[in-house]
Amino acid sequence: MGMATLHVLRVFVGADGEWGNPLGVFLDGADVPEGRRQDVARELGYSETVFVDDDERGECRIFTPRSELPFAGHPSVGTAWLLGREGTAVERLRVPAGDIAARREGELTFVAARAEWSPPFELKRLPSPEAVEQLPSPPPDAAMDYFWAWEDEPAGIVRARCFPPAEGIEEDEATGSAAISLCVELDRPLRIHQGQGSLLHATPLDPGRAEVGGWVVLDQVRELAL
Repeated sequence: MGMATLHVLRVFVGADGEWGNPLGVFLDGADVPEGRRQDVARELGYSETVFVDDDERGECRIFTPRSELPFAGHPSVGTAWLLGREGTAVERLRVPAGDIAARREGELTFVAARAEWSPPFELKRLPSPEAVEQLPSPPPDAAMDYFWAWEDEPAGIVRARCFPPAEGIEEDEATGSAAISLCVELDRPLRIHQGQGSLLHATPLDPGRAEVGGWVVLDQVRELAL
């Protein structure tokens, strides 16, 4: 039976270092055979798991418990942060959707991507942060829904929750690709409080494109039997 090294991160943690969205990353993706990757992602149960196939070129693939994604936000931010921590900082990641610019700003890690690369989230505005917080998890008939409301519209502060049960995830704690989509739609910088306590920063770039970033922490490194 083979073994592979798994790094477990939390991406988009709050300023207190709590919450954030768990992420599994295999820095040596070749240790996990192609035919096992979907099964491994399902068994781990994280909203996404990343397999890095070439760390110097930033080539990686992203799986939910049910499918492979061409692009996803929190896996891209987490992988860029981890590669830098491990001494292989990259200026871009290469995922099936295309090349993603990556950068650091102090303790924050950012990636930039096109909104059209994101999963097909339904961006649903609610009248208040309280209405977002009171949603059941998941709401009835949810498939790929991103609910949001202004906490402070002049300051660009948003309260959000994301429910993508179509991907085998009841509620996503922090969703970078949805933040990119919302940022492109609103065309303004945003600070997004999502889930139980996660924090995302998003900024529009050229038309149809935005960057998203935040803090990342490493929770554990362990060997996984395949």
